[in-house]
Amino acid sequence: MPKLLAECTERRGSEPQGRLTVLHLAQPVTGGVARVVTDLARAQAGAGLHVVVACPPGGALAHLAADSGAQVVSWPAGREPGVRVPAEAYRVRRLVRALRPDLVHAHSAKAGLAARLALRGRVPTVHQPHAWSFEAARGRTAHLARAWERY
Repeated sequence: MPKLLAECTERRGSEPQGRLTVLHLAQPVTGGVARVVTDLARAQAGAGLHVVVACPPGGALAHLAADSGAQVVSWPAGREPGVRVPAEAYRVRRLVRALRPDLVHAHSAKAGLAARLALRGRVPTVHQPHAWSFEAARGRTAHLARAWERY
């Protein structure tokens, strides 16, 4: 992580007050993912970073993240992959254009899919799956998820 942050500093040297921006993209918004994102947001905000959490409305994450010092923005996304993925990826791209983060941290399989489709290496990206979708899915969905992760 320090190497990644150093690269971000070089790329974003003109950032006001030298603050790096980390965008956490999360779906789901409850349970362990919400706790991990909240803990990271609190620690990063405490270290002086500008932290943004993008997540769907509902669930605990938006409130917990705001209480931890993060800016919260809406990212409407369902839990399941499907026909909405292109629109969800497009929304990620728009968020990134608007926020200009130095680092995108995608939490869970769905956020990882949307972020990696949207960014394709243009912004340093960390994908933290929390659980693998191909282990939870069955049939064609599992096959497609496995193929995507191999790619």
